[in-house]
Amino acid sequence: MREIIDDRPAGAALDAACGTGRYAEYLVDRGHRVIGVDSSPDMLAKALDRVPDAEFREGDLHRLPVDDDAMDLVVCSLALTHVSDLGPVMAEFARVLRPGGRLVVSDAHHETVFLGSLPAVVLPDGQRGRLPAYRHLAGDYVRAALPAGLQVRRCEEPRHPLGVEGPVPDAATDVGPWHVWPWSLAEMVPEADRAARAGTRITIIWEFELVR
Repeated sequence: MREIIDDRPAGAALDAACGTGRYAEYLVDRGHRVIGVDSSPDMLAKALDRVPDAEFREGDLHRLPVDDDAMDLVVCSLALTHVSDLGPVMAEFARVLRPGGRLVVSDAHHETVFLGSLPAVVLPDGQRGRLPAYRHLAGDYVRAALPAGLQVRRCEEPRHPLGVEGPVPDAATDVGPWHVWPWSLAEMVPEADRAARAGTRITIIWEFELVR
């Protein structure tokens, strides 16, 4: 993500689903004028505290609080896996981009989702839950992007660094608290975890250019 961002000249940048402002901070440091959008007021408060030089707005990926043709760059990290239909969101990204602008997306790879990488949450009533996660194949992104005028410029699928060689740690007996499950399997059954994850892809990273 940073390698692609670093190739872009400073301009107006949107951090969509900005969370606590990790990429907003990086974009500001690179000289961009940054707007961050998120649906969580708590996340936005943390982001503003972290990046006071950026502007943050509450909003949804399906209806971004940003004018048409306003952005030179849109960044969206690890959010689209929670969206069931990519088409409307890609169209919204295209709406706010200027012609020639770039969209840089990272998302959980469908192989990772298949292996159970679903974020755990504790609901307001204390019940355990998981965020919705959808397995988007590479073709799903392309089919959503092309009708919106977004042309593929780059796609990367980094592999998991784990291998089956080398020392294996001793197995643990504690499954750990809810929020670390199923990642605690790595300590409980390390050999099985390494065998399952070795060579799998962690994320999928896209660079699109708006052409119209």
